[in-house]
Amino acid sequence: MEKLYSAVSGYLVAGLELLLALLVVFGLIRGMVLPGALLIVLFFFILPGFVIVNPNESAVLVLFGNYKGTIRANGFFWTNPFFVKKKISLRARNLDSEPIKVNDKIGNPVMIGVVLVWRVQETFKAAFDVNDYSHFVDIQTEAAIRKLAGLYPYDNFEDEEAEITLRSGGEEVNEELEREVAERLKIAGVEVMEARINYLAYAQEIAQAMLKRQQATAIVAARFKIVEGAVSMVEMALDELRKKEIVDLDEDKKATMVSNLMVVLCGDKEATPVVNTGNISMKEQIR
Repeated sequence: MEKLYSAVSGYLVAGLELLLALLVVFGLIRGMVLPGALLIVLFFFILPGFVIVNPNESAVLVLFGNYKGTIRANGFFWTNPFFVKKKISLRARNLDSEPIKVNDKIGNPVMIGVVLVWRVQETFKAAFDVNDYSHFVDIQTEAAIRKLAGLYPYDNFEDEEAEITLRSGGEEVNEELEREVAERLKIAGVEVMEARINYLAYAQEIAQAMLKRQQATAIVAARFKIVEGAVSMVEMALDELRKKEIVDLDEDKKATMVSNLMVVLCGDKEATPVVNTGNISMKEQIR
């Protein structure tokens, strides 16, 4: 468990060091070699105890294998010269992982990359519970990505009952990723500030096939809408003709009209109209 260490101000000890240096010079001038030598030994004994802690930085202190505490305050300090000091940054860091190949819930190979924002929260765990906390973050993030991919399908083309997918899950998927990474990095005293997917695609070996499938699905969906709209328009046309008594159509003529309208409305190419005037006799023209 992390504990704070209150170190002595380095400026006070630096003043003492300056005084020792003056005494050494004075002793050597006076010919006091032995006292001067002792003061020199004391001067260099105190010197390794100085430590500078920059903003958003900490110093973990260890004495002969025993953890003595962590300096989190910023400034210039002096500690026991026998302390081993390990600097640990408390700044937020970004991990932009390279896309890795994983299998989604239904076994399709996909490429996923994530952006992770993290920082050290407990210096004791970061220093002693894992060998290299920065490398630990990399490995555990990759493991979390693999587990996340196994929870959801890439899309719902093959799993139509899936409510959440990797492609459309959005915040739900990112929140699950953040929870999974945070749980794994807790042992290293690392706080996960944000985790989200920044790259998602099918693996290269199936990308072309999946693209064709998506295009076919889109075409079918578009055709469905076109036919649905065409049927509504034909129905409306027949109703208007009947209500306004413009023409009286029997069942055969209705079928012909419906067929012609469906061809015009659902065709890929622009229809070319043909005007059929029929056979009109001279007697009918005179009338």
